[in-house]
Amino acid sequence: MQSMEAESLETQNVLVRRLRPDDLENVIRIDAKVTGRRREEYFKLKLEMAMNETGIEVSLAAEIDGMFVGFMIARVYYGDFGVAEPAAVLEVLGAHPDFRGRGVGHALLHQLATNLLGLGVGKVSTEVNWSDPAMMTFLQREGFEPAPRICLDLDCEAFRRRQEIDI
Repeated sequence: MQSMEAESLETQNVLVRRLRPDDLENVIRIDAKVTGRRREEYFKLKLEMAMNETGIEVSLAAEIDGMFVGFMIARVYYGDFGVAEPAAVLEVLGAHPDFRGRGVGHALLHQLATNLLGLGVGKVSTEVNWSDPAMMTFLQREGFEPAPRICLDLDCEAFRRRQEIDI
């Protein structure tokens, strides 16, 4: 799937393929190693949604020597958040901690970009936790930049309390 001539030696042995339903347990296992908790229902739903996309290969798996070492779940949106052109959202990126620094994330992003450009999608957006400097550093090194929009959160309990005071 990936061009070997443009890749560094560290990523040449990473095989990137489409994420499959039978990858679910591997995805959960890697995420649990990274986050410290098993999010079975979350990933079951995410993989189900990714598998039901209309043949758009934007959710990917990475293997080294036949071992599942990383994954990426992404989606393509056609005109969300007031943007008219199609864009992709990188929802989850995970690499087994023992394989970090071996080009797994880079290989996944390289294949994602190739697939998206083939679909006429020129942008990928993602969110990163402010308290995860390693992920921010990785994404910056790969070419991600701050977006020209702001992500906003609403504390529903605080909102409801304010409404009760205003009444």
